[in-house]
Amino acid sequence: MTAAPDGSGTPEDLFADLLVRAGIAPGPDTVFTPLTGGLSHRVVRVDDGPGRRWILRVLDPAVSAAGLGIPAWQEIDNTVLAARTGVGPRMLGTVDRPAAMVLEFVHGSTLSAEDLRRRGTLVRVAAACRRLHGRSARFANDFDIFRKAEELLGLCLRHGLPIPSDYTDRLPDLDGIERALADDPLPSRPCHNDLLPANLMDDGRAVRIVDYQLSGMNDPAFDLGDIAAEAELPRDAVEILASAYFGDEMSARHLARVRLHRIASDIAWTLWFSVHHGLLADSAAAPGFDYRAEAAGKWARAVRALDADDFGRLLDRAAGRTAPPAGPSGARPTGP
Repeated sequence: MTAAPDGSGTPEDLFADLLVRAGIAPGPDTVFTPLTGGLSHRVVRVDDGPGRRWILRVLDPAVSAAGLGIPAWQEIDNTVLAARTGVGPRMLGTVDRPAAMVLEFVHGSTLSAEDLRRRGTLVRVAAACRRLHGRSARFANDFDIFRKAEELLGLCLRHGLPIPSDYTDRLPDLDGIERALADDPLPSRPCHNDLLPANLMDDGRAVRIVDYQLSGMNDPAFDLGDIAAEAELPRDAVEILASAYFGDEMSARHLARVRLHRIASDIAWTLWFSVHHGLLADSAAAPGFDYRAEAAGKWARAVRALDADDFGRLLDRAAGRTAPPAGPSGARPTGP
């Protein structure tokens, strides 16, 4: 099967044509099964007989154009580098136009938020992050959650997209998080930056990480904070994850960095869902997904964390400052 020159034909025609152009010849009984869960690009499982199963990932240029992912060539390059660590899926072939990748099919269970409340799973996830951060060659691009939040806010304001009514009122808190984390930062590492449970595959021995749509060089503590945010981890699970990752170097400062990155993740990704729903509704890979509800949930969690009694102490610990003594009620004094 081949796609017509004018782009007409069935989705199966397109998928088969992409496989051929990537250097893989599909058989006569090849089955293409679109996978749900991804919110942006088209992801298809390809079954071509015993022992022949792949993932076809077709990259929509509108995603990076809207600031919701990195350019296709960067995602492809970073996917190749991640694969060399054994954490990411192997790249089997690529196509330039439309940008597409044929990837190794990763065997294992897609993790859920509930799975990430188990100690053994958290330890395997931490090991996968350490391997990606420590063994991958440097990614060509940088990623900064604070600049991403600014970019997404600008898009919302320019296009009249909905944002929480008190979003701009809390930007000084986001600035405070950035300042605290900028004091003696961790070395930048190749990071995934979008570690929701659906991007983690577990075979019971090791965790693999898929979908490098937002990958780039970043503070490694962000990946841990992002996992905590996306899986809505309880406090004890966050501590297990951070301890498993940092090992003997684990400190209250490391844990504070992870928890602050968790808040920054929820703040920034609140607007990711607003932009996606507002600008890409017609081409969304998961048209039935409730983007507004997801944005509202993230924002509510961010506000609770910003208003928590220990937010100021997290800033102090992350920055290595000695917190001022508590007042009579146990709360820290406020003011300049």
